[in-house]
Amino acid sequence: MSVAPDRVCVVVGRTRHKMIQAETTEAVKRGGKFVELRLDFLAKAVDFKRLLSSKQCPWMATIRRPQDGGRWPGSEEERQTVLRQAIVSGGFDWVDLETDIADKIRRFGPVKRVISYHNMIETPADLEGIYGAMLKQDADVYKIAVMAQTMEDNARILALMRSAPKPTVAFCMGDLGFPTRFLALKYGAPWLYAAFNRERGLAPGMPAVEDLRTTYPVRMIDAATMIYGLLGDPVEQSFSPVLHNHMFRRNKLNALYLPFRVPKDQLTEALRTYGTVPVNGYSVTIPHKEAAAALTTDHDLTVRITHAANTLLRRPDGTFAADNTDFTAIVDCLEAHLAERAAKGLTAQLNQLFVMILGAGGAARAVAHALHARKAHVYISARTSERATKLSTEIGGKVVDWQGRHNVLPCDVVINCTPVGMHPNTDESPVHHSFLKPEMTVFDTVYSPENTMLVREAKSRGCLVITGVDMFVRQAARQFELFTGIAPPLETMRELLRKAMSPVTRALDEVSESGEGTANA
Repeated sequence: MSVAPDRVCVVVGRTRHKMIQAETTEAVKRGGKFVELRLDFLAKAVDFKRLLSSKQCPWMATIRRPQDGGRWPGSEEERQTVLRQAIVSGGFDWVDLETDIADKIRRFGPVKRVISYHNMIETPADLEGIYGAMLKQDADVYKIAVMAQTMEDNARILALMRSAPKPTVAFCMGDLGFPTRFLALKYGAPWLYAAFNRERGLAPGMPAVEDLRTTYPVRMIDAATMIYGLLGDPVEQSFSPVLHNHMFRRNKLNALYLPFRVPKDQLTEALRTYGTVPVNGYSVTIPHKEAAAALTTDHDLTVRITHAANTLLRRPDGTFAADNTDFTAIVDCLEAHLAERAAKGLTAQLNQLFVMILGAGGAARAVAHALHARKAHVYISARTSERATKLSTEIGGKVVDWQGRHNVLPCDVVINCTPVGMHPNTDESPVHHSFLKPEMTVFDTVYSPENTMLVREAKSRGCLVITGVDMFVRQAARQFELFTGIAPPLETMRELLRKAMSPVTRALDEVSESGEGTANA
């Protein structure tokens, strides 16, 4: 039988007793069944009687030192005294003890023990030795939290989890290590830590309870869970995890989609690191689309045409097949839009349209080659002139200097393939509003926010508009089909994405059709 009270340990840390009581009570209302109280956050001496009067589920007492990522302001002797008081108080079911003091504090009564090791700077070279020594100590669960600096750090912590002989929660902190928190559950970790209040800064990379409600259905994760994810840098603002995980739930698939932040030039190492999981398929975004295509030999026609890939599919031998669903999504978006141009008496054949593409990265490559295949007249304008020249040469287009992009005539369609206007820089636009004319089509591939400044200005000047949401949904739907063999309904995915991006957050189980509510924390 598992030692875990629940798959989610909700972490609460506040400076006032009153706020701790309020948050623990609210955590239970939201489905929390196991709470860790970070007593080191309290500004005053711990009043155990007051705290325990609001207890409604199993609690863990933790008093973390500054060197371990905590806020305890007193002496070490005082800290250990308070830990002993928590143990004998009769109200705590668990206590967290660092490995260097665990032998000084004896087991008492039914209180279970987590023996932990934290390193806020690195993943130490002697990690395995540290863990081996911890296993000789008297614990019910062992916890290791180290900072990820490289992909190899993630690989080492995952290897440790896979071979853990006793109940262990081991993960890398920081945004680089974020996936390891969830993958630990796949390898048998008794629980995952999640902050009740994301603003508290409890630990680098710790997910919030709300993330588990809206995005990551952690209670269903087991050894058989199929893993998919997003490779890129940055990835924290992407809505791909929300969309794919909702669709997995709707189709009752035991699968999880995670964001994998992978810095530039570390793609090969990342694929090797997560190949042991294994990750069965990836969405690929900035800055890896061209590198992803170069690393694979099994290419879809769209990849051979564009020399860029936004999808990688793991084959049985561990290698990857590549696809570019941006390519087909762009064509589908434009062709769906042509009827609107025709209804307004405007040119509606791609081979008669003059299109200016802004940018020369992976998305721009897909756009340019898709348009070239339809014989459109294409201009390429990018801040990096060398990339613009290379891309325009491939498709027989024309290069326009970035500073001269507002002088392009004729211009029927403007397609923004740069990140200009993307969250959080939502007050920026890649072109001046005076360039936009009523007969133009403006296509912004940025989807977060949907109504970018470019989109807003285009609408105000009477342009026809295609937003990034349409393209994002179309390419994601094709990826989901490649991942699972299931073709999802586009309108359902549009609805899910818009709900996810709206100010009112919807819980994963509230919009799924499973009706199981397993995502609640």
